[in-house]
Amino acid sequence: MFGTNTKEKSSPATGAMNGTDKEGSATTVIAKGTVIEGKFACNENVRLDGAIHGEVRVDKRFVMGDTSYVQGNIHALNAAIKGKIKGDLFIKEALHLMDSAVIEGNISAKTMIVEEGARYNGACKIGDLVAPAKN
Repeated sequence: MFGTNTKEKSSPATGAMNGTDKEGSATTVIAKGTVIEGKFACNENVRLDGAIHGEVRVDKRFVMGDTSYVQGNIHALNAAIKGKIKGDLFIKEALHLMDSAVIEGNISAKTMIVEEGARYNGACKIGDLVAPAKN
């Protein structure tokens, strides 16, 4: 009833695309048409198909679908991006920019995969970096 017929590529950063991860952690889903205003924080995986206008903090995986949009900085353990971001990304481990990703901001991540078609405009720092202190 709530299934999908589409299959998405999987990588270490994209496990939450199908609603689960290796540890079987829960995934919070923000559906298309949903708009969140203000700071958003979650200690589980997050799948975003809607929009967030504000800072995003996710303790595990943050996955953005084709229709997603974030206006604000994003802090996460891992991320797989297909949507649009206007803000900086601070990813502690793996960042995967998929074919439809559009980033207007700086990127900081331990590792990064960029698919053909993905776009970003900003500084990019990859490697063992210290993320800025939480406010």
